[in-house]
Amino acid sequence: MPPLPPGPPGNSARRVARHGWAQALGTVLAGLVAMGAVAALGLWAAGAADLPDRAFPRVVVATVVTAVGGALEMSGDAGELATTDAGLTVMPLSVTLTGALVIARGFLRPLRHRAVAGTAELAGWAGRIAVLWLLALLGTAFAARQTFEVSLGEGLLNDLGDLFGVSPTVGFTTDVPLTVLFGLLWLAGVLVLALLVSPRAPLPGGLTRLRTSVRPAAYAMAALLLAYVVVGVVVALVVAATRGRPADTFAVLLLGLPNLAWPALTIGLGATWNGRVEGPFGLPMPRVLDEVLRTPDVSTVNVGTLAERDGRMWWLVVAAAVLVLAAGFLMVARSPARLPVWLHAVHMAVALGLTVLAVGLVGRISAHYGLSVLGIGDLGGGLSGQVFLRPRLWGAVGLAVLWGLVAGLLGALLARWAGGRVRVRS
Repeated sequence: MPPLPPGPPGNSARRVARHGWAQALGTVLAGLVAMGAVAALGLWAAGAADLPDRAFPRVVVATVVTAVGGALEMSGDAGELATTDAGLTVMPLSVTLTGALVIARGFLRPLRHRAVAGTAELAGWAGRIAVLWLLALLGTAFAARQTFEVSLGEGLLNDLGDLFGVSPTVGFTTDVPLTVLFGLLWLAGVLVLALLVSPRAPLPGGLTRLRTSVRPAAYAMAALLLAYVVVGVVVALVVAATRGRPADTFAVLLLGLPNLAWPALTIGLGATWNGRVEGPFGLPMPRVLDEVLRTPDVSTVNVGTLAERDGRMWWLVVAAAVLVLAAGFLMVARSPARLPVWLHAVHMAVALGLTVLAVGLVGRISAHYGLSVLGIGDLGGGLSGQVFLRPRLWGAVGLAVLWGLVAGLLGALLARWAGGRVRVRS
């Protein structure tokens, strides 16, 4: 029996209105469960399951909080004779991407088979999800709290700690107002991007022009970022199978693969990042990147400095050229045929510039920890350290705009050539 045709828009709208709260709850829960599962597996692979005081569940919750833009506050207590200082700013983008894909799918599912949706209907459906998401944010924010005792190790710090009874601790809590604010902004971004990227998502009647002016470029950028993640997964699996220590590789894959893959896109475009790794602490990253960052001063990370240690890094430029050109072709193929070539180039330039801007903002990494007893810091204990990585943002955006202009132009010419070949053969 052939499938029944979809019902009229009115029936679909009433169905969403009638069951909206249940569907919204399912969307929010599915997103949280998916993010929690990915975070738990990644942290388990990283060895966090052995944390003391049954802290593993709270660390998982804290990871989910940071994945949606939440703010963690690091705290330390070492008594009156000692001081501690700690801070952490990083988004585990594997967890972020998982939650975004699951929530976007749940948001769009009731709206499928629709060409147009009313503004009130879309706002009501998004509002239900936002209310339940707000409650989820509050719950996770209050649950993400933990304190650990820090060993002073061997040497002078340990002797001073024993003499003065110093037992330093470090912990984390959540800045609830900031977590709620950024978490809601994250959700709004996910829902808006879902409407812009999905080729079948309905738009209000007054915004249907976005189908031809914005949606093809947004779709191409989403495909570009996901392509880099897929390539990163393949590379990670090869590394896990051939170089040993697969747990470390899977920890990177499940927690921060886009943290490496998306900056690799910007570096392939010619962008420069600055960073440093100091002390015993670090973040899971390829060996070549760790070597570049472990210098006495702030390091410069670009294709040149990476290639000095591993010539294969020049393939980042080749990958960027191929995938960005493919994104340009994809954008043109989904755009109306009547658009001129120069307009395709402009659309691609703006889209790629905004994409690199977003990568630069969410891909920043900063972490530090320090301890001193009676003003004597880190003597023989190896306890202090810092890690940071940040882009030269506006230079990266400018390069992305230039690459976008070229990719949009070549993509338009390639699409016209391919279209002509098809017509000739037909």
